[in-house]
Amino acid sequence: MNAGYLDIGNWQLAFAAGLILVNLALSMALRLGITRGLLVASVRMVVQLLLVGLVLDYVFALARPLPVIAIALVMASFAGFTAVRRSTRRYAGIYLDNVLCVLGASYVVTGAALVGIIDVTPWYRAQYAIPLLGMVLGNILNGVSLALNHFLDGTVRERALIEGRLALGATRWEAAHPLIVASLNTGMIPTINSMMVMGIVSLPGMMTGQMLAGAAPAAAVRYQIVIMFMIAAATALGTLGSVLLAYRALFNRAHQLRLDRLHTGAARTRHWWSRLRA
Repeated sequence: MNAGYLDIGNWQLAFAAGLILVNLALSMALRLGITRGLLVASVRMVVQLLLVGLVLDYVFALARPLPVIAIALVMASFAGFTAVRRSTRRYAGIYLDNVLCVLGASYVVTGAALVGIIDVTPWYRAQYAIPLLGMVLGNILNGVSLALNHFLDGTVRERALIEGRLALGATRWEAAHPLIVASLNTGMIPTINSMMVMGIVSLPGMMTGQMLAGAAPAAAVRYQIVIMFMIAAATALGTLGSVLLAYRALFNRAHQLRLDRLHTGAARTRHWWSRLRA
């Protein structure tokens, strides 16, 4: 183990968990209504990370491609599902569309980085593949969620404007283009903001982790630059694919806006519950 690395024990973890009491106290004092959500999120985070730690120990020891690919597939699929669940409006096939977008964007960018930039040999070394993919997926998830929600809400909010353009002879692309651009910009805002202040306002997680593990700051910086370019490219690809597939679902070839294809998550839940009760 690196001499500069300081291990964290169970009691130290317990003390760190006590810091969440600050959030809980504020929520209760100000009646913010986030106490239950914060507790659930905290417990889920701890359980998920502990399970991931156990799984990765096993995968690292195997050094085989299939377990790495399987874990990557589960991670990407879960990210795609989660991105959709954050949206209040949905259409038929939205889950499959977004899982494919997240899978495609994350695999292409992470694969290019592993093989063409970092030159990992073999390419499926879990020590590199899983952490890189995880960082990329977290940012794609946020970008896709923001862009998709902006586009679906925007079609409802700007219905009169869009249908007015169509009535005046605009194609479906011309009518939807301003909303598509605005949605893509919304999806990229977190990534661009992070890149703008990185190194001045914030020290990112991977760079900090490497330095805590004893890596030279210059080497950690180079890795972080690669990561940020990966995140920017993957987020752009994921959000573009997600918004374009939503556009295809809501605008037909006859250049009509089909808002009847949209439903809310709550409405679909009530629909399935009524069918089960029947």
